[in-house]
This record gives sequence, structure tokens and C-alpha cells, in this order.
Amino acid sequence: MGDGGSDTGEDPMLDSLICVAGSSIKKSGFIASHSTDERERRVIFVNAGGEELRRQGHSEIEVEADRFFQGGDVLRTDEEVADGGDLPSIYQSARYGNFCYEFRDLPPGDYSVDLHFAEIVYTNGPRGMRVFNVFIQDEKAVSELDVYSIVGANRALQVMNIPVSAGKDGVVSVNFQGVVGSPTVSGICIKQGAPELQLVSSGRDGKSLLCDNCFAPVKLTAAENKAARMSFTAKYEREIRELKAQCQMKQDECYEAWMSLTAANQELEKVRAELDVKFFQNFTLGQAMEKETEKMAKISSKYEHDRRLWVAAIDELERKMKAIKSEHSQLSFEAHQCANSIPGLNQMVTAVQSLVGQYDDLKMKFNEEQERRKKLYNQLLESKGCTGNIRVFCRCRPLNMEEASSRPQTVVEFTDAKDGDLGVLMNGSNKKIYKFDRVYTPKDDQCDVFEDASPVATSVLDGYNVCIFAYGQTGTGKTFTMEGTEQNRGVNYRTLELLFKIAEDRKKTISYDISVSVLEVYNEQVRDLLASSPPAKRLEIKQVSEGVNHVPGVVDMKVENVDEVWNILQTGSNARAVGSNNVNGHSSRSHCMICTVVRAKNLVTGECTRSKLWLVDLAGSERLAKTDVQGERLKEAQSINKSLSALGDVISALATKSSHIPYRNSKLTHLLQDSLGGDSKTLMFVQISPSEHDLGETVSSLNFATRVRGVELGPAKKQSDTTEIQKLKLMLPFCLCQLKCKDDTIRKLEENVQALEGKTKSKEQFSKSQQDKIIDLENQVELKAELCGHLEKRLSQVYEKMQRKEEACYSFQQKVISFIILATFQRS
Repeated sequence: MGDGGSDTGEDPMLDSLICVAGSSIKKSGFIASHSTDERERRVIFVNAGGEELRRQGHSEIEVEADRFFQGGDVLRTDEEVADGGDLPSIYQSARYGNFCYEFRDLPPGDYSVDLHFAEIVYTNGPRGMRVFNVFIQDEKAVSELDVYSIVGANRALQVMNIPVSAGKDGVVSVNFQGVVGSPTVSGICIKQGAPELQLVSSGRDGKSLLCDNCFAPVKLTAAENKAARMSFTAKYEREIRELKAQCQMKQDECYEAWMSLTAANQELEKVRAELDVKFFQNFTLGQAMEKETEKMAKISSKYEHDRRLWVAAIDELERKMKAIKSEHSQLSFEAHQCANSIPGLNQMVTAVQSLVGQYDDLKMKFNEEQERRKKLYNQLLESKGCTGNIRVFCRCRPLNMEEASSRPQTVVEFTDAKDGDLGVLMNGSNKKIYKFDRVYTPKDDQCDVFEDASPVATSVLDGYNVCIFAYGQTGTGKTFTMEGTEQNRGVNYRTLELLFKIAEDRKKTISYDISVSVLEVYNEQVRDLLASSPPAKRLEIKQVSEGVNHVPGVVDMKVENVDEVWNILQTGSNARAVGSNNVNGHSSRSHCMICTVVRAKNLVTGECTRSKLWLVDLAGSERLAKTDVQGERLKEAQSINKSLSALGDVISALATKSSHIPYRNSKLTHLLQDSLGGDSKTLMFVQISPSEHDLGETVSSLNFATRVRGVELGPAKKQSDTTEIQKLKLMLPFCLCQLKCKDDTIRKLEENVQALEGKTKSKEQFSKSQQDKIIDLENQVELKAELCGHLEKRLSQVYEKMQRKEEACYSFQQKVISFIILATFQRS
């Protein structure tokens, strides 16, 4: 059986053949008939690769779970199948490979078989094509049915009314073993009664039995069958060769476009490099011109200053010559005073030396105290989770009323909880110790938990990306820890409340802009919990820059006080997907994620940062066997376990410092990519149950938390706001225009410098003439100095008796001066 001749314009009889009388092909899903005869004819309807289905409507449809098969594998998809009919879910699962179906215990008689197929393999590629054989064995013979069809991605196909007969053994076999092609069978329906045949005029032969679908003869010989196969096989091989040639031509065009783009980028880089060199040359020339201008101004002022100093020096020499007598007479009096002050001077020098020693001791103690405080500060940072490693806090819930009434054995010990140690009783007697950064007993309240988590959370105000998430099985208190209640609020509300308080304290130096969005990952789909109506398109994660992700279209609410925060958190919590299972009657069936974006600008330095705080309440991590869910709940649980498994893969890759981190394996890890990497701060709450009934899930959660605690992310770094860089790029044309203006200004300055150089030469000549005058004045000073020498000789004869005392006083004065200088030096 085939389909596809209409697309090429050739004879459809060469592409569409039916080898079994009465059968037909239909490119759509199963449509339930409203007639009673049709319902009564259905003997059995099997959902290949899937579960039992039941639909109530105008006609009741019962589809049995997959059985009667031997061999093969199962395919499943979450995508919707186009034209799926009344039972589209049967086409979301299929059996494929080397398999067969055998139906027994059928009453003897004639039957017809319907085969349901779906293309759910190549859903993102070209239109799917299938060529294969089906062997149907009944009482009479083994029928070989050739099926060929161009189906299309996510589309259904029915092969209907294949006649079979059941003999005394009541067995009908549908065999897909050893067939050509790879059929994906979604369902098999067996109906009572043979299909009706139509007698249609065939022209030359009069009346003969033909198919009502493609008008081919009912019976074909083996040679005719082989010739038909070879005909449309050659046809499609020819089409494949043409498509390959077109593909090669497109590849050549893409390569030429890529090479052209590469050459354009290289030219652009060269232009940018030349622009940078020109800008640097102009900047250097401007600085040189400013330095030369300042230097010339200093030279001019220096010449004027030196001239005034020489004039003042000459006047000062004349004044000193007149004061020599008065100084000699005063010298004797000062000598007597210095001699009388010797005992006090010795005491002063001793006191100064002792003070210098005390100063050295205090300086040494101060340096030691600084080192000690630095070590304590580093230890405090490490204990509060301000380093780059992932911090893990373990919190155990108390026993609930049902558990307390049954008096189960508690498997958790908190003997060394203050030191971060948690004991778990394994198999009744053995105890295993787990080490965490903080362990909370059931008696610890929300304030104790937030006090330890606040240093990590509030570092988002300093420009760091932060991620805080709660992990554990359903019913262990994750939502209570993160959200809390209106009377006893959790980490989410307390964190945002503290952020506003700190922002208010820093408002004089730092300006903050805080916005909040609430998302959830449900069945591997991102949902906006603040949206008033469903979005027109599915929300997707886009990469804004390297390692920074964004969800376009999500509602981002700017908040300015705590009341607005509480309303937003309540709105998001009420819209979250919840359900019930064997573990919890009100279980979260999605990952709730609160994203707080903080934009900060330092009003003093101008530094701008854009940081992100994720507060994540993960869905329960329990195994499927324990929850015992079915249907939609099973699908939810599978999606939750898939995303948590992807989170575990990311943690393992970070722990082993792998070159590839699989963030994109799940929407959860893809969203958290910029807050789980090596430049962020991460805190994990692992929630556990003390009940013996939950021991397996508790140990699994603790083992995962131990692996998380072993991850070393390295030091966190501030996240600069790239919007400022974009503004600078926009200002580049304006700066280039300003640079051109600067070039004109520099040219004018060069002209001014040349004029100043001419003036400087004239001033140098004037300076030389002034120096000649200064030389003459120096000669006059020397003559006056000789006259002073004669006067000194006369004075020396008059004061011969006082000379020795003057020399002694002079030497003593020098010693005093040296002591004072030494004491001053030691004090400084």
C-alpha cells in the first residue's frame, strides 16, 4: 500500500498499490463511529507501547494496555500528534523494532485488522517516509502487506480493513519481524466480519474486483509486485540524488557567505585597531602639550623668584653684619643658660628614648592584632557562606500527628548538631554520620534558619549572583522553609525584607532598583505565575550574554516596600501547580523559582552592578514506586525526577571540574546557569524526615547533599552592569566628534607653544643680563666680607678671654642640637 504520487505529478498507480483486497489507507487518527454496528464489530483494540485508555462519549471506546506482543522496544513523546482523532494519546506511544503480535482465543470466522501508525521519531527533521512489510498469518495463508507512505512529522496514519480469518485454533498473528524499514506501530484493532468489496468497471475487461482506495487489482503476482516495488524505489532514489545535489549547492553558498562575513569582520577589527591607535596618539600629544605649558610657566616664575631671592639675600647680609656685635654679646648669656639646663636636658633625652621604645612595642602589638582580626574575619566569612563554595544546611521536620500517634522509631540523632554533625541510624543499629555547615533540629524556628542564611542572601546587594534552594522529598517542609506562613514567614519574605532595610541604610551612597518575578518549571515548561492570562507563545530561555540567561515576556514587577513583596509572593504561591499522592495530600508538582534582580549604582565611585538572587522551592525528590501515581501525576513525577537528575548531573560536573557543565539538559538548570557557576554564591537547604518509614528517601537526600557540599566553586565576583557598556558604545560616535575638535585645539596649542618659545628666548637673554648684575653684587659682597674679617680680628683681640668659653658653648650647643634632631627623628 502506498501514497505520494500526487506530489510528483506522475501516475499514482505506480506509487500506490494494495496487495490485499478491501484494505485502504487514511492519513489521520482514529475517528470513533456513532453507529452501533461499528461498535459491536470491535473485538479488541490494543494501545501499542502505552497504557489502558477509556473514553466516554457518543460511543464508548475501550483501548487495552500493550500486551499480546513479543520483542520490540517502546517509543513515547509528549508532543501533540496532528489529526490524532478521538484518541490522540494512542499516537504518543509506539512499539518498534523486531516484534510481532499474536491474538488467541478468537471465535472462528472472518475478521478485519486496522493498523495505526505515527511518525514520532523524526519530529524535527524532514517529512518522514516509511517503507516496510507486514506479515499477517491466519487460517488460510500468510499475507504479506507492503506499506509505503510520506507521513510527515507528528502525524498519524491508518491502514484499515485488512481481511483475515481465524480458524479452529482462533489465532491471528501480525508479524513485524525481519521486515524492510522500521515501522512505529501505535495501535492494532481487530473487528468482526470481512471488509466489503466494490465491483467497479475496469474498462476493457468488463467487471472485475478493485480496491476502493487506489483502483489497483486485488491480486498481484510476485513478479508484478516486485516490478512495482522497483519502479517507485528507482523514482525515490532519483529524488534523493536531486535533493543531495541541492543540499551540496546550499552548503557551498553558506560557505561562501561565511567566508565573506569572516573577511568583513577582519576588516572591521583593523579599522577598530587603527581608531584606538589614533585616539591614544592624540591623548598622549595632549598630555605632552599640557606638561610643556606647565614647565614654561614654572621656568618663568623661577627666574622671577631667583631675582627676588638675590636681592633679599644681599639685604639680609648687610643686616647680619650690623647684628654681629649684638649676637656676640648675647652668646655669653645663652652659654650660661645652656650650662644650667644640662641636668633637665639629660632627663628629657632619657624620657624621649623610653617613649620611642614604648612606641615600637605598641606598633608591634597593633600589627599582631591586625593579623588576628584578619584571620577571624576570614573565618567568619567562611562560616557565614560568603566564600565561593556551596554551603549546605540540613533541617529536620518534627513528627506529624499521624506519625506521633503510631509511635514510629526516630532514625535521626542531633547529639552534635551544633558542630554540624547529623547521625542517622541505619538498619536499627549502625549509625552513619553526615557533616554539614549547619544542622537544625525540629525545635529550631524560622528566625534561626534565616539568621544563618542572611549573609549569603544579602550579598546580592554587593553585586554577587546568589542561589538559595530547598531540596528533599515531599512533605519534609521545603515550602515552609522558603515561604512560611503569614504568622511565621520563611526565607523568601525575610530576605526581601532585609534587602529593603539595608538599601534604606545605604541610600546616601548607593542607589538600588529591585524587581521580582515568580516562575515555575512544570513538566519541563516555564510558566509565569504573575501573568494574568496565558501568554500567546511558550516562554523560552534566551542567552543575553555569555553565561547570562533571560526569559523574554515574563512579568518583572518593580517593588519598593515589603507589602508589595508579600502580595507578589502570595500571588505566585496561589498560582503554583499542586496535587496529591501517597506521600503528601497537598504536594507541589513543580519547581517554584523567585528571581530578584538588583541594579545598584554607587553614587560616589559611579560603579554599576546588576546581580540576581534565586529563591527556589524544588518539587519532591521521592521515587515513583513510593508515590504510586498514575496518569497525569505520573507524567508530572517523571518530569520532576528528570529535572532533579539534571541538577545532580550539573553538581557532579562542578564537583569534578569538568570542561562541560550540562546546564541545558533541563529548564531548571538552564535558568540557574548564571547562579550555579564559579562566580556566584550558592546555599542549599536539604529537608529530611525523622520517621523510620522515610529512611530510604532521607539517606538518598543526605547523600546528594554531601555531594553538593563537596563542590568548590572558587571565589565569587561582582556582576558589572553591561547596560553601562552599551551606553558607552552608543557614545562612541559623539566621542569621535569630540576627538576631532580636540585635534583642532591641539593644533592651535602647538602654534601658541611656538609663540611662547620665542618669548622664552627673549626672557633668557634678560636673565643672562640679570646674572651679570648678580656677579657684580657678589664681588661687592666679598669686599664687605673682607672688611668684616678685619673687624672680627679686632673683636677677637678684645674678647680673647671669652673665646674659650664661646667655643665650649658652641660645641655644647651642637650636641644639644644633635640630641634634639635625634629625638625628633626617633619620634617620627
